[in-house]
Amino acid sequence: MRLLLDTHTLMWWAGKSKQLPINVRDLLADNTNDVFMSVANAWEMQIKAQLGKLTLHKPWPGVVRDEMTMNGFHLLHAELPHIEVLDRLPLRHKDPFDRLLIAQAIHENLTLVTNDPKFPAYPVNVLW
Repeated sequence: MRLLLDTHTLMWWAGKSKQLPINVRDLLADNTNDVFMSVANAWEMQIKAQLGKLTLHKPWPGVVRDEMTMNGFHLLHAELPHIEVLDRLPLRHKDPFDRLLIAQAIHENLTLVTNDPKFPAYPVNVLW
């Protein structure tokens, strides 16, 4: 499987939270799956941490780097084709980070790993 993590999924995985269902943990731990984090995840964590709305077990850059090195997660950059897909999405979800994740998942044919109830309103594969 090719999976793209929503920001809360990434944080719960990195923090070993029990809020992450066991089947999701198993998929993320399975090295036959390609797991992607978006630059949008890092950007969202940085903004929320700076505003004091997010506390992590380590600074956000360490979370991103550790998942890349220790678990082999890939970093997906925001590219012009993602923004072109974003431009065509209806405004059912107002969160700009989530909208970028949706556009990236659509363009890259990735399954979004999230428990956000607004994601299935878009033509994107969602797991959870």
